[in-house]
Amino acid sequence: MTSQKEPQEGSSSLTKVTGPSSWSRVSCPCCISSHIEPLVLIQLAESVQPITKQWIMSMISAPVKTGGAQLLVHPGEDMKGDMIVVAAPRCTLLRVTEDLGLCKTYHDGNMTAFSFDDRDNFCNIDDMQKFLTLAERQYIIKYQMDSMRAMEDQRIPGIPTAKGKLKARESILQKLEKAGVIRNVTPLHEQKLLTALGKQWYSQKSLWGQPLDSIHAYFGGTIAYYFSFLDFYTLSLFPPAILGLFITFFLPSANFSSGNKTDSEPTPPKDDDDQPSVSSYMVQAVFSMLWSTIFMELWKRRSASLSYRWGTFNLAEQFQEPRPGFHGELGTNPVTGRLEPLFPEWKRRLRMGLVSVPVVGVFLGLVVMGMAGFYFCERLVSNWHKGSGSYFTAILLYLPSIAHIVYTNVLGNIYRNVALRLTESENHREESSFDYHHTTKVLVFTFFNNFAVLFHIAFFKEDMPLLRKRLASLLIVTQVVNQFTEVVVPFLVDRFLTSGDRNLKEDDPEVDHLQAQGSLPAFPGLFAEYIELLVQFGYLSLFSCVYPLTAPLLLLNNLTEIRTDAYKLCKLFNKPFSAPVANMGVWQPAFEVLSFISVMSNCWLLLLSPHVREFTQEAGLSTNKVLVIAVIVEHVLIMVKMILAFMIPDEPDWLRIKREQIEYHSMQALKKQRIKSSRVDDKLSSKAKMGE
Repeated sequence: MTSQKEPQEGSSSLTKVTGPSSWSRVSCPCCISSHIEPLVLIQLAESVQPITKQWIMSMISAPVKTGGAQLLVHPGEDMKGDMIVVAAPRCTLLRVTEDLGLCKTYHDGNMTAFSFDDRDNFCNIDDMQKFLTLAERQYIIKYQMDSMRAMEDQRIPGIPTAKGKLKARESILQKLEKAGVIRNVTPLHEQKLLTALGKQWYSQKSLWGQPLDSIHAYFGGTIAYYFSFLDFYTLSLFPPAILGLFITFFLPSANFSSGNKTDSEPTPPKDDDDQPSVSSYMVQAVFSMLWSTIFMELWKRRSASLSYRWGTFNLAEQFQEPRPGFHGELGTNPVTGRLEPLFPEWKRRLRMGLVSVPVVGVFLGLVVMGMAGFYFCERLVSNWHKGSGSYFTAILLYLPSIAHIVYTNVLGNIYRNVALRLTESENHREESSFDYHHTTKVLVFTFFNNFAVLFHIAFFKEDMPLLRKRLASLLIVTQVVNQFTEVVVPFLVDRFLTSGDRNLKEDDPEVDHLQAQGSLPAFPGLFAEYIELLVQFGYLSLFSCVYPLTAPLLLLNNLTEIRTDAYKLCKLFNKPFSAPVANMGVWQPAFEVLSFISVMSNCWLLLLSPHVREFTQEAGLSTNKVLVIAVIVEHVLIMVKMILAFMIPDEPDWLRIKREQIEYHSMQALKKQRIKSSRVDDKLSSKAKMGE
């Protein structure tokens, strides 16, 4: 987990594409430089005419006040080529840094919110490759290109009227992508930095430790937070894994070999010697509840520390431009006064209520149908095994669980695409709102799809042997599938489906290297990776008291997951854009919700354990008394969880002090600015009176 030192950024080898004179010109004297760093590649359709390419380049280099991005552009090999290389002048980088609310190192050594007017007091201000990370510089270009808007109705030169008509305030970049003019917008790799990062990351022999600062500098905050969480989560799996192995192999009556019993083969609890003992259930259940709480609280502290270290703990909350996919009737925003597309809130809510909610309901119904099919097949195979009793039918007892796991995975993949289209149809204005509603849809379905059967078996059928068998099947099948997709498939792809630049040599034309980078597939994002971790966390926190080997199996999986995810990101995909972020976003509360549900789940699983039920029967406790005791214990444990969460602050004291210092200095600077402006106004008014 200790971050390694970030590799020094040298001059990009891609500057050899052409000399500085081939780039677009800048008017600001401080932005003129003999060294221009290519950062982003725009790939055009082969049929694009030179006049269209020239117009695109002129818009990217145009000032922001005229709807442009105020960036530097280069035509690549020539104006007839299908690529545009983009760089950023110094002033654009600095102004967007302030707009984003990034914090940088001040002259006193503290992280401070960057101010363009106070730029000379920040460290490394004269060297953009040290002042901003590579990922930040590339994201700023994407940010500026996304903000390009047509100032009036116009037609894109060289494109037929139907596709090339731009409405006022319409996103230029999205229009070009929809029209098929732009095929891809990709951040460029810096090969020397990537090679150095690979040696620190997936090529190292040790199983532990990731160069998080180098990952953040090269791939950005979104990627760095995912690997930081994966790293912290994997390390945190060691205590429950050790406990699970101890309970399984050393505690009495903790052997789980009786997993073949089903609901059609009831066995009196008192005759089942293979059930875990009361102490085993209790230790694992209480530990899971406490572990999930402490884990999330410690992660929030670590996340806050990383946000300070990476300069994102004070990101600006502002009225952002509409996201590129937002559309509506052109009008004046009542809050900002800007001319932009407007979309009534009632229409959005109508689409959510009449389209999104019913479609989500249909998919939840498909989950229920799959669960019913699982029970039907389970009963059918169980009766068959009861009649024959052969080894073959004993193996078939696991077939319904495996088939249902495949069904839920396929249904989940289909639903994720449907959820994306539903969210797009809702037409959210802000990117954050779009991400929230999209993720919420997926999380609701994921929870229902992955845990509905387990909850039904545990709390309605009250069949602990079947629950253990089901959980074991889930974990084993998931391990096999993950190892195949995470290890075998990337190896085969890299070995036989060679990447575009594998056969290139250093002395080949730089244009060929640029085209090779663009030929790689797009990075699919971290959505599926977070879903996988969330489901893992659910299995562990909700049901591990039934199957203590859950944590050891997850630990083995994650130790390989870290390296294979890093390898795929560096070798098999285009480099993604990564926005500055201060935490995991909506995924963090999702993990916290599962942590809270784990209290109730483990409490009632403990109550339903055969030995506990036998104990309550021998004590002569009625069902009502047992329920009352269970509710009391549940509330006590929830109170303990809340006390633990309160006792562990979300951020360290030193970070709280830093945040308060920044707020104080911001207030002082605002006061000075007001005093200065008032003095200027007084001078102007006095001069006006003297003139009279």
